[in-house]
Amino acid sequence: MTTLSIYDTTLRDGTQAENFNLSVEDKVRVTLKLDELGIDFVEGGWPGANPASSEYFREIKNYELRHTKVTAFGSTRNFKNPADCDPNLQALIEAKTSAITIFGKTWDIHVVDALHIELNDNLVIIEDSLRYLRPHVEHLFYDAEHFFDGFKANKEYALATIDQAIAGGADALILCDTNGGTLPTEIPEIMKQLKEHLKKQGSKVELGIHSHNDSETAVANSLIAISCGATQVQGTINGYGERCGNANLTSIIPALALKMKYDFAVAKNLSHLSEASRYINELANLAPNRYQPYVGSSAFAHKGGIHVSAVQKNPLTYEHIEPEKVGNVRRILISEQSGRSNVLHKAKQFGIDLQSKDPVVTAILKDLKELENQGFQFEGAEASFELLMRRALGAKRHYFDLKGFRVINQKSSQDEAVSAEATIRLEVGGEMVHTASLGDGPVNALDKALRKALVRFYPNLKDMWLNDYRVRVLASEHGTGARVRVLIESSDNESQWGTVGVSHDILEASWQALVDSINYKLMKDEMKKNA
Repeated sequence: MTTLSIYDTTLRDGTQAENFNLSVEDKVRVTLKLDELGIDFVEGGWPGANPASSEYFREIKNYELRHTKVTAFGSTRNFKNPADCDPNLQALIEAKTSAITIFGKTWDIHVVDALHIELNDNLVIIEDSLRYLRPHVEHLFYDAEHFFDGFKANKEYALATIDQAIAGGADALILCDTNGGTLPTEIPEIMKQLKEHLKKQGSKVELGIHSHNDSETAVANSLIAISCGATQVQGTINGYGERCGNANLTSIIPALALKMKYDFAVAKNLSHLSEASRYINELANLAPNRYQPYVGSSAFAHKGGIHVSAVQKNPLTYEHIEPEKVGNVRRILISEQSGRSNVLHKAKQFGIDLQSKDPVVTAILKDLKELENQGFQFEGAEASFELLMRRALGAKRHYFDLKGFRVINQKSSQDEAVSAEATIRLEVGGEMVHTASLGDGPVNALDKALRKALVRFYPNLKDMWLNDYRVRVLASEHGTGARVRVLIESSDNESQWGTVGVSHDILEASWQALVDSINYKLMKDEMKKNA
């Protein structure tokens, strides 16, 4: 079986994505994470293009990588410069990486309209650049930019550029679908003709694939190219990249390992793939795509009752692989489509003894559907759903009672910031508590007042904090009179949980979610203490 190499360009091509930015420190962290994963080559950037790229190549030398080989990226020389005087080529050498990748023009229109040189001049600079770099580096790759478009427009010239790259000493030719417009149906015939050409030339150079996703086919094109003989695949983690992104390695890697049975280093570390995906999202401060194949939080989430019932009997009925193989988990969702199987699965997950024929199951489903008709959503608020189930069973302890709250927002002048104050009255174990608190906005003030009132009775609330607060307007055609749904994510030192509230009043919806969050914390700690 052919051994493949995985080439990651998240730090260079990935950072060209809109809103995707990494500091030098973050780039180093990403490199170390990809090294743990077993990525063969990590493209660190274009040395000399900006100070941050140059700093990265200096900084990464302070770390000992176990597997990954850092790669410097650049272009063929400027036609006006001899190779030994070209700043771009000099910067590549000075980066002192074990691998260098340079790109050159394959499409004749780019030579004439972008470089403003003759077609033969382009052939010269391709060979010159590679030949000059060859003695300075262990691995030398040539990215044939716009290869597929160039091949379709002028086959003879595209192949001539390839010949020059081979003559210059490239170890591998990377076929780039730079505009992302090539379809999977086109790949086999083009690669067949290229391989026939290389055979006639007596060349055994390796081939690679570098696809962009403008036609939503980057992953498919990459897999097809591998099946047609490419031995290197380039892409980015989570598919980040310019415009519509690059080929997504978190989809390509498991497909190659689990479905196409190829052998490569990352295949031995697949169980860390989801973690790496989330880690890079976190560093980039971008919300993960929950619907992303293999590694997304919804990739193995089941909502329909029939699906859930079948998956519980045999996961293969609705899952193409075992989620654990890529470090993901199976999730059973609770929604208006939920059947008995969903509720029973959740009961088991929550440690609740509930039988299929128990009438409480019917009562829970009825409550669930009524609440969702009002706008409640429990897919991201499973703590609220667990509290709902325990209330239906009469097993939920009453920790406090609200006797009233008042929130005041005040703005005295145009230039003065709004101040918020919340006053709250609670009854805790027969004792009345009356407290007030200031906050950064009315919800924050209410949250602080609630905690202030309760912490004397429940000191463990000091170890709880709010991670995320989201508001969704429901039926926005009602304007300011629309219902809102508030989702809150809370954490302590051991876990995190989500709660939900719905109302025409944002404070009331927030109150519902805050109360559920605190009740869940108190219940969880009490159950742990009594276990």
